[in-house]
Formats: sequence, structure tokens, C-alpha cells
Amino acid sequence: MSTAGMDADELEEVRDVFDLFDFWDGRDGMIDAFKVGDLLRCMGLNPTIKQSLKVGATKKMGEKQYKFEEFLPIYKEINDTIEQGTFADYNEAFKTFDREGMGLIPSAEMRHVMTSLGERLTDADVDLIIQLTETHEDIDGNVKYADFIKKVMAGPFPDKK
Repeated sequence: MSTAGMDADELEEVRDVFDLFDFWDGRDGMIDAFKVGDLLRCMGLNPTIKQSLKVGATKKMGEKQYKFEEFLPIYKEINDTIEQGTFADYNEAFKTFDREGMGLIPSAEMRHVMTSLGERLTDADVDLIIQLTETHEDIDGNVKYADFIKKVMAGPFPDKK
């Protein structure tokens, strides 16, 4: 098990999340490769499905399993290579849909973009993101996209960073 470049706190956090997934999978010391992307996301990373598959995730449950020692290189590769994008990148993308230049996007259009462009999200994923970011429409059904971007980039546990 190579832990080069990882401090004790990071290693402990990876172990805790791995153990939690192992607990859900039956406490056999292994996690299903199908859940690799979810496990990485629980650690604050944001791999695409394609990136997850590239490093060893599978498309179906039961095809492969990983021990903690086998999972560490997967975590390290994703942790070292993920480019999250910047606030300015996302802000510029949302400006495309801001017809009046007021920093607002119709929430229905935001939902459509998130479910139909790039790595498409499911409606359930979009609902969860909106819920976790506490995003609310104004009286006209618009969302301030700068606030939304900041909340998404902060992650699900912004106080932990």
C-alpha cells in the first residue's frame, strides 16, 4: 500500500469513508467497484463517470471488488488529476443563458441544462443538488447563478475544508 504524498489525516479520512461503504456492502473488507465514483464523491472529489470507469469502476454491481489497499491508488489518481474548473469558467457558461445580463437564469432552463448537456444528471441528482445548495427561485422563477455556483463548488460540507 503506497501512501506517499498522503498525510495521516487524509489517509484516515479515506479509510473512514471506505469502511462506511464496506459496512453497507456486508463488512467483508471490500467495496464493489460499481460504487467507486460514489465513494470518491463522498471524499469531496468529483470524478465524471468516464473518469471513474477509467480508474477501475464498473458499470454493474458484482463485477469486481477492491480491498482498501487496492482502492488507495484509485483515490490518489483521481485526487491528483481532477480539474474542477473555476468559478469564472462556470459563471461564463451560465452567462450564455442569462438573456438580460442580470445574473439570473430561469430555474427550468438551469434544470434542462443540467439534465441534457455535458455529463447528464438525472432529475433526482438535480433535485438533490438544489436541495443541498438550498437554491430557491425568485418570484419570477429565476435563480442567481453566481450564488448557485459558489454553493456547488463549496461541496456538500463547506465547513470541513
